[in-house]
Amino acid sequence: MNVIVTALAAAIAAAFVSIPLVRHRYGAAAMASAQNELARQGVRTTALRENGMRFDASGHEWAAPAAIATVLFTVAGVNLADVEWAPALNLVVFALVLAGNGVIVYSNATAAKSVRAAFLRKNDPELMRVDVPVLLKAAEAGFPEWTWTLQTIRNVVVFGAATLGILVVLFG
Repeated sequence: MNVIVTALAAAIAAAFVSIPLVRHRYGAAAMASAQNELARQGVRTTALRENGMRFDASGHEWAAPAAIATVLFTVAGVNLADVEWAPALNLVVFALVLAGNGVIVYSNATAAKSVRAAFLRKNDPELMRVDVPVLLKAAEAGFPEWTWTLQTIRNVVVFGAATLGILVVLFG
């Protein structure tokens, strides 16, 4: 059981760092695409940076996945060491992974709404007229087409491995 749980934790850890690696590599191209879209809409191209919007893997976009991966590799090590409290740790961590990834998926699904709300809070007439869905679509175009396949695979791995990990601990 420990080897299976170790492999599942390692797979989730790798999945968590996959998207930040892509964002690190292609984020500048996504930002350039978004800035071009802002210019097309007649909005200053500095608006995104002025408001803390980035498409690379800076700040929490890298720190959170790296921290989660570190925790998961620690869980993997605890399981390999066959520590007696490993099953309880596994249940807690895998449950938190499921909940956390649910929040991430929700956040991604509601990104346009969140960005629109953030722009409205700024009370900046220029930002208020940004067509946010078009802006985000332009940013997405800065990433390779396979990014969305990777994102789907990432979510399948995270949700699937965490669920399987819980089942293995409970019934294995």
